[in-house]
Amino acid sequence: MDSGNKAGQVFAFFNEVAIIDQLGTTLLGKVLPDGVHPSHFAIVVHLARAGNGKTPGALASAMQVTKATMSHSLQVLERHGFIEIRPNELDARSKNVFLTEAGRAFQAEALMAAARTFSQFIRATHIETVSELLPGLAMIRKLLDENRNPAVD
Repeated sequence: MDSGNKAGQVFAFFNEVAIIDQLGTTLLGKVLPDGVHPSHFAIVVHLARAGNGKTPGALASAMQVTKATMSHSLQVLERHGFIEIRPNELDARSKNVFLTEAGRAFQAEALMAAARTFSQFIRATHIETVSELLPGLAMIRKLLDENRNPAVD
């Protein structure tokens, strides 16, 4: 396979992933409470997966958004009672973000609502395909995560 064809396939792969992300995010947004966006939900999911006590800066880096954007998102989540922002016990200049019980309940409810939405059209054969694709997608995600700031030619 020549390099032009490989580049085309790589582009096609990421294009498909981007379209899937856009469509999935739009569906997810329809099951979230008013004022809570999929990007806010992603922060809740990240805290549930990676653990509590992350700084706003660390969350901004993980979500690849600006600190100002993260600050706004955290305000929204705090207003809904999904997170609590506390002073950092080791560094008075810093704060840490903690998922509340309401945040955990919100995550569980949103995941169940999303599952109900997706189950309206995803069949057993689709689940089989998803299961087969997951390891490869996880590998690509890890590769991209490890190379967030590559040198650009």
